Amino acid sequence: MSTHVRSHNGAVSSLEESYWAALLREGEYSHVSSADTTTNYATLAREDLETTTEEAIIDDTANDWHTISHIMQNDEILELIVVGFNRGGLLVEWRSLRGFVPASQLVSFPQDGAANDQRRLSLGERVGESLQLRIIELNAEKNRLIFSERAAQVKSGTREELLRRLKPGDHTSGIITNLCDFGAFVDLGGVEGLVHISELSWGRVGHPADILERGQQIQVYVLEVDDNTSRIALSLKRLHPDPWATVGQRYRIGEIVEGRITNVVDFGAFACIEEGLEGLIHFSELAEGHFLHPRNVVDEGDVIRARILSIDGRNRRLGLSLRLS
Repeated sequence: MSTHVRSHNGAVSSLEESYWAALLREGEYSHVSSADTTTNYATLAREDLETTTEEAIIDDTANDWHTISHIMQNDEILELIVVGFNRGGLLVEWRSLRGFVPASQLVSFPQDGAANDQRRLSLGERVGESLQLRIIELNAEKNRLIFSERAAQVKSGTREELLRRLKPGDHTSGIITNLCDFGAFVDLGGVEGLVHISELSWGRVGHPADILERGQQIQVYVLEVDDNTSRIALSLKRLHPDPWATVGQRYRIGEIVEGRITNVVDFGAFACIEEGLEGLIHFSELAEGHFLHPRNVVDEGDVIRARILSIDGRNRRLGLSLRLS
């Protein structure tokens, strides 16, 4: 598979390591000791433990990484036994290597709303179970071996064909598999893409779960495709025009508009007059007379009528006033 990155205008030049690193930090993976990740002692007979040298173990592990990399290149499916779990998913072993199956990559898994104890119990019950898995991430230097049960559901070659076919600027559909603080993961048919929280909406988004839900089918815009790592950067907001690009054509200074207060700060309040278009009502433009804090005048959620004082689409700034005359 080629190693280049295809990106659309406005996308970063390459998908950063943070794509999976962020997922791992979010509790989808708990690092195990180097001994656990390099040697499967449970499968060695007691007499072998007494005679196996450290050099031999290292050689076996290096050979196993080499072999499993070919398995990944050939898009093969492995049947592995679940040997453990943590709050993020299941642990599996292949020869001397230990791998991880994130909960979001299981065909059925505890929902986000499930209590921690219930989630752990559900995952724990799968220890000893046999799973059909495909490798979706492999990095021998970092002892990282990530498997997916979802990816094993598609025909051989589907993932490679999808990565080859998708290009920046394309529109495609997928299913939400996981929602994290930093964004939403979308299954595109055996390959997962990431919609970073900054690409969810032109407007303000507190958490992806505020506008999306797991299992939801959505249309997405392809920002970037990294053939080497099988990572795809996606966007929801770019399916729609940037409201700031035409703000000067659609509004005029002095116009009275309706909006909703989205944030109240010491120096004023922000109001949304349409999705992705927020303006600032400066402290001095909130009301006549004296008041201690903007919250004495407005609160988040209030629907207000405001007058447009200034429009600066290039710098994405809109000045508003509650003084209508």
